[in-house]
Amino acid sequence: MSVDTGARSEPQTQNGHAPTALGTAAARNLATTTKTTPQMQGITNRWVQRILPWVEVKGGTYRVNRRLAYAVGDGRIDLMQTAEQVSMIPTEMGEFPALRGYDDADILERLAGRFTQWEVPAGTAVVEAGAAIDELFVVAHGRLTRSGANRYDEHKTLGVIGDGGFFGTEIFTERGVKWDVAITAETPCTLLMLRRAEFEAVLERSDSLKRHLREFAKTAGKAQTKGGEAALALAAGHEGEHVLDSTFVDYEISPREYELSVAQTVLRIHSRVADLFNEPMNQIEQQLRLTIEELRERQEYELINNPDFGLLHNVDYSQRIQPVEGPPTP
Repeated sequence: MSVDTGARSEPQTQNGHAPTALGTAAARNLATTTKTTPQMQGITNRWVQRILPWVEVKGGTYRVNRRLAYAVGDGRIDLMQTAEQVSMIPTEMGEFPALRGYDDADILERLAGRFTQWEVPAGTAVVEAGAAIDELFVVAHGRLTRSGANRYDEHKTLGVIGDGGFFGTEIFTERGVKWDVAITAETPCTLLMLRRAEFEAVLERSDSLKRHLREFAKTAGKAQTKGGEAALALAAGHEGEHVLDSTFVDYEISPREYELSVAQTVLRIHSRVADLFNEPMNQIEQQLRLTIEELRERQEYELINNPDFGLLHNVDYSQRIQPVEGPPTP
């Protein structure tokens, strides 16, 4: 049986000020009776620090150089919400592959104003397989599933589209194409829709947009890898005097850089603590050990959660899995 007396320990003050170093009363707990070394509850196994390799960084900056990729951006659309009304942000239209790099603010604003909002009940077929692609859809809220025949001609669920996803970008560059999948709302959804006729009405009045789409068509026709990088001309398994293609590897012009981020603190130890209560456990050693443990815990937290370089904020959206049923999972 335990009894709560209601007493609570308060931090001791000196001359009305909070202490800035370890006091003798706390230090005495390490100097009498049979005891353990100081422990902490917040320590983890710090598996991220065990897995990630150490890299020497000169100048406090880490630059990530990569092969040139035709696709840029995160592939998701951020929308503006006012109460129950959702609208397109003009600059976010650069996430559509055909409009990446297009910077005419007036034309983008006109296109953004042509989107209409559509509230879709759960179970509604948004797209029917075999129908003509005449609309572009952006998912403001909700979850939809893509279904169709797989490589074995079996009707299967082929993927999930969540908030910020989009489909139907063929209206920018192609005519006469049809949906090869069916897309159904699994939950009540809020969609923004741009019809082909609305897009072409803006296109007819913009020579700059026409030029941009022609340039995009040239780029889209270039050989690409599965990850969207410029493909290399390679040959294998030939016989005789086969003429080999020449090739080169191109790089990103503006690679991403990470500036040095430091977890730090100042540890203060009063000399009388180390002088009077340093046996059998070294007070300086224990203070340093626990402080370093806490710094390592903070380092682990930043590696996972920091909005600039943390793993959770930097995982590519193509590598995040949307569940077919239930809430999102880690």
